[in-house]
Amino acid sequence: MGMRVEISRSLVDELLRAAAASPGAEICGLLLGGAGRIEAILPAANVAADPAHRFEIDPATLFAAHRAARAGGPRIIGHYHSHPTGSAEPSPRDAEQAIGGEYWLLLGGGAARLFVATRVGAIAGRFEAVAMAH
Repeated sequence: MGMRVEISRSLVDELLRAAAASPGAEICGLLLGGAGRIEAILPAANVAADPAHRFEIDPATLFAAHRAARAGGPRIIGHYHSHPTGSAEPSPRDAEQAIGGEYWLLLGGGAARLFVATRVGAIAGRFEAVAMAH
């Protein structure tokens, strides 16, 4: 049996709406939670030089989330981003950026899919699929 992570249907729907509302640029943000559970999302500005084809989470949002986690708030367990003209599958560019251990929630084509980055994975060489339990 594969890995499963809990996430509310309302959070997934919120992300799908945000992705649909941004057809010309990738949306992105952080996934917050704990073991086996995504409890919240933290939207961030995409500060990439080419946001139509790349994402870069605003460093100010990232630093603030780390500070909040150190103060007892929810911890960062991954991130999300959209593929405005693609599918909810990891791209070769995603594989290049994957570190390992973090969740990647991808949005594209009206779908949302969750992955975990690994050193060597079945998907794009760096990811394994994760089932989302609602």
